[in-house]
Amino acid sequence: MGDTLLIPVIMCGGAGTRLWPVSRESMPKQFVPLVGERSTFQQTLSRLGHDALFARPIVITNSDFRFIVAEQMRECGIEGDIALEPVRRDSAMAVTVAAMLAGLRDPSATVIVLAADHVVRDQDAFVGGCRAAAAAAAAGRIVTFGIKPTFPSTNYGYIRPGAALNGGAALAVESFVEKPDAATAGRYIADHYLWNSGNFVFRIDVMQSEIARFAPDVVAAAKSAVAGVTQDLDFLRLPAKPFEQAPKTSIDYAVMERTARAAVVPLDCGWSDIGSWGAVWDVRGHDAEGNAATGPVIFLDSRNSLAQSDDAIITAVIGLDNVVVVTTPDAVLVTSRDKAEEVKALVERLKAQNRTQAVQHLRIYRPWGYYQGVDAGGRYQVKRIVVKPGAKLSLQKHFHRSEHWVVVHGTAEVTIGAETRTFHENESTYIPIGDIHRLANPGKIPLELIEVQVGSYLGEDDIMRYDDQYGRA
Repeated sequence: MGDTLLIPVIMCGGAGTRLWPVSRESMPKQFVPLVGERSTFQQTLSRLGHDALFARPIVITNSDFRFIVAEQMRECGIEGDIALEPVRRDSAMAVTVAAMLAGLRDPSATVIVLAADHVVRDQDAFVGGCRAAAAAAAAGRIVTFGIKPTFPSTNYGYIRPGAALNGGAALAVESFVEKPDAATAGRYIADHYLWNSGNFVFRIDVMQSEIARFAPDVVAAAKSAVAGVTQDLDFLRLPAKPFEQAPKTSIDYAVMERTARAAVVPLDCGWSDIGSWGAVWDVRGHDAEGNAATGPVIFLDSRNSLAQSDDAIITAVIGLDNVVVVTTPDAVLVTSRDKAEEVKALVERLKAQNRTQAVQHLRIYRPWGYYQGVDAGGRYQVKRIVVKPGAKLSLQKHFHRSEHWVVVHGTAEVTIGAETRTFHENESTYIPIGDIHRLANPGKIPLELIEVQVGSYLGEDDIMRYDDQYGRA
């Protein structure tokens, strides 16, 4: 390896519906602090930022999450390239595009592809595994990390490892196998199978050659997408048409299960994909009764349970064992730990009922800050709005509603028509229907205000933007 750097590619797609109601499509699990004070995406960034082995990362994400990604990277003090997928096409297209983007830096580079929603508790073991995988990749292998199982899980695919390669830590892959039933999982562990982590290390030329061999339609779509990439503020925007033409297929199915170049590095680094609330319970700290708590939670005569609550709501669990209780301002989940995997089916049922809580949080993030629903009625709704220092909303107007703003913290700069005024704490203003207006925070602290909307239609699409520093239409 010498001083060769790995170019990290962080995959930030996915909705994380098994961790509803904390993870929803509007803010999926990779951006939420489920384990520790920072999100798993930020934890992944930190693992890469603290070792000289890794180069500037490439982040692949959906366009809807671009400002969340940028803000969380800024909070970590890590710069990178943020590429925006116009539509979801599973991991084969994403990995191929990422490899091509990395190849624009250095066609001979080695890439490490990492999921943004995984937890690693042993940084040294992780870096050691990356170095071993990089050595095997330099020899022409496409390497995946195989996690040493801690129990017979039925929720992971498995890898049957073979002989050691060239005396190194990497092993040949005898086969990939799908998620097993409980009895089969037990046999796999007895036979020293590994969990398939879904993270990879490869030389760009090797991966491109194998994808071209097994999935030429993916390569064709990826080439068109990269050729048509445009710069949008600090983002690389990929064109929609090539993505829409690409097949929906995973990199495992497209390449890893077919190639003769597959290798696996066994890894024991405290890994979890936190794919369910049961997995979250596994990785969190427990009290003497086996309970794990986040937020204002009280356990009484309960064992081996997980409870998580919003800061404003006390959640009490009495006389229950092996349960999960998750409380948010607009939804509560109660399930046995054994049934935690079925949360995804629950979310699908909520979607079928057109419940906004299935996909959207009360708090909605925007590039300038966020807003949060407080109350709503037939012709009104109340929101709490927080604007970051130096940020401003678009110059806009509404056709069906007026707005009343009361400043409760910080300083607001308000433009209504041709007039701009400054408002301080406990001062208010009114924006009539149809008036062109803008809200900005000229101060050094967050601006917080209460907005009361009144009108015949209160949807977010009742807006006409005249100017927006974030490039939104």
